[in-house]
Amino acid sequence: MSWVMLPIPYCSPVRAFAPFAGQEGAVLLESALSAGGRGRWSYLCVAPDRLEVDPDDPFATLADLRQQMHSWGTPVADPAAPPFQGGVVGWLSYEAGRHLERLPIPRPDEVDTPEAAFGLYDVVAAFDTVQRRAWVCAAPSARAKAQALAATVRTAADTPLPLLSPLATTLSADQSRAEAEQAIGQAIAAIWAGEIFQANVTQRFSGQMPDCLPVWDLYRRLRLASPAPFAAMASFGGAHLLSASPERFVAVSADGQVEARPIKGTRPRGTTPEDDQAQAAALQASVKDRAENLMIVDLLRNDLSRVCRVGSVRVPVLCGLESFPSVHHLVSVVTGQLTEQHDALSLLRASFPGGSITGAPKIHAMELLRDLEPCRRGLYCGSLLWWGADGAFDSSILIRSLVVGRSGRIAAQAGGGIVSDSDPAAEWQEAMIKIAPLLRAVSNDPPLSDREETA
Repeated sequence: MSWVMLPIPYCSPVRAFAPFAGQEGAVLLESALSAGGRGRWSYLCVAPDRLEVDPDDPFATLADLRQQMHSWGTPVADPAAPPFQGGVVGWLSYEAGRHLERLPIPRPDEVDTPEAAFGLYDVVAAFDTVQRRAWVCAAPSARAKAQALAATVRTAADTPLPLLSPLATTLSADQSRAEAEQAIGQAIAAIWAGEIFQANVTQRFSGQMPDCLPVWDLYRRLRLASPAPFAAMASFGGAHLLSASPERFVAVSADGQVEARPIKGTRPRGTTPEDDQAQAAALQASVKDRAENLMIVDLLRNDLSRVCRVGSVRVPVLCGLESFPSVHHLVSVVTGQLTEQHDALSLLRASFPGGSITGAPKIHAMELLRDLEPCRRGLYCGSLLWWGADGAFDSSILIRSLVVGRSGRIAAQAGGGIVSDSDPAAEWQEAMIKIAPLLRAVSNDPPLSDREETA
């Protein structure tokens, strides 16, 4: 039996996902903004064939899921076909790194989210947002399930999204500005003492989710406030991830080509075209920001070299400028070719958590961050990933994300890379620029736009 590919009428992935939003195991991987060659494909993943929430060892669980999805056979191999046609989708929290390295005991989980959660999806709906085509894809044994999903998506396509709820809430800083700047100052002191080269120090804002505010509405607000190439809503174990991440962690093609795209270096968008150009130029000319980016590129080159062919690791783009609705970023590209003995799971084990949100050297920076940050990171700075039955893989770094835990608590975090010449006040201000769209999404009620209905 061959892999199932059912063409369906194209519609907004947001509309298609509406009937499933918030259900256990329901995931929308949405390219809500095209940037740097990314942002073409969106995926709707619901009703997993298998669900794993809070496994004892998430990486061992991924190895087990790999065997099951490989038994389905090979997806359609066509350049025009969706890169992901079924397989594993799930998240890893930042603290899941403790399964790979000896790290300090994590702080208590006040937000209450699963450390790791994965669904095995034998059916997905895929949306080509460039060519405006869509399919329901399925493993050979799931044809009836695929037809049922196609029927539901067709109905959803003809159903307008309801108006957003007028309810809102407020998130408050868990640290004062003085406390946050003190932590940054301690990181700078550790750098000057020769303990580390860089550390990504973050601050958290949190609050309580109003009972009558749908989580789905919160995601819709976030995508309006901050569209991103790695936007997503995922629900596992009674917790919800609402992400507007701009950053790819690592990706692997079906033939083993690897790409990482670390972000380091940020400036706000300008208030006028001239101001905007000046902000971008200042970022590109910043010795401090370029040095910060280069340190993480070197870290990732080392991580990739552990599983890639000797001599294959390259840096085709160093400190390229990418612009998003609220910020400019410096983004580098690191590539490689996996050896025949390694696959996406090998790469994940070699590189998780991402160097851009830890520091260098990675393990000692993480030990330092455990003492400097007053709360658990949880899903923030972890990763959301998909892993296809053909071996292809993609993942994001979970920055610019809201998390709604099983406790009903909402959390949002932001930070930045600290180096020897960092200024605590400027670093605090950069974090506030990054977190501003998240706070707007929670507290404001943006009007419905054409972007949400038609993207």
